[in-house]
Amino acid sequence: MLIDGHGREVNYLRISVTERCNFRCQYCMPEKPFSWVPKENLLTFEELFLFVKVAIDGGVTKIRLTGGEPLLREDLDKFIEMIDTYKPGLDLAITTNAFLLATAAQRLKDAGLKRLNISLDSLKADVAAKIAGKDVLGRVFEGIDAALAVGLKVKINMVPCKVLMAMKS
Repeated sequence: MLIDGHGREVNYLRISVTERCNFRCQYCMPEKPFSWVPKENLLTFEELFLFVKVAIDGGVTKIRLTGGEPLLREDLDKFIEMIDTYKPGLDLAITTNAFLLATAAQRLKDAGLKRLNISLDSLKADVAAKIAGKDVLGRVFEGIDAALAVGLKVKINMVPCKVLMAMKS
């Protein structure tokens, strides 16, 4: 069992698999030059999995894969499958903007993914485009529909932005 410095049991692990994102949300990535870590400097999924195994063996029962946008990382489904094969039934989730989800949902489910946290900051196309820096809402809805159709559990997250409230007027 893993215990933190305050005596609490640690059973939850968040892994950022990439810092890259296909959105340019104002609250996350302001308009300034951003330099990405080169792909060759990222840990491979095999390297990440070595740590994941230690964490699972130490009592972690819940893992969330995040980014950036995790669906931009090639072969994410293979990493999920590695984890699920090692510990079937683990609470395994992804936080995503769902833009690429329509084509990935079935692969993710088949690999062992259980649920998704999807960032959806507006139900209005113009506001969503303003937040993300491009037209996104249609593809996000397609991703949500695909996830539900394959049986993934979906939770929707949003970030309220005061600046965007002014857009409504």
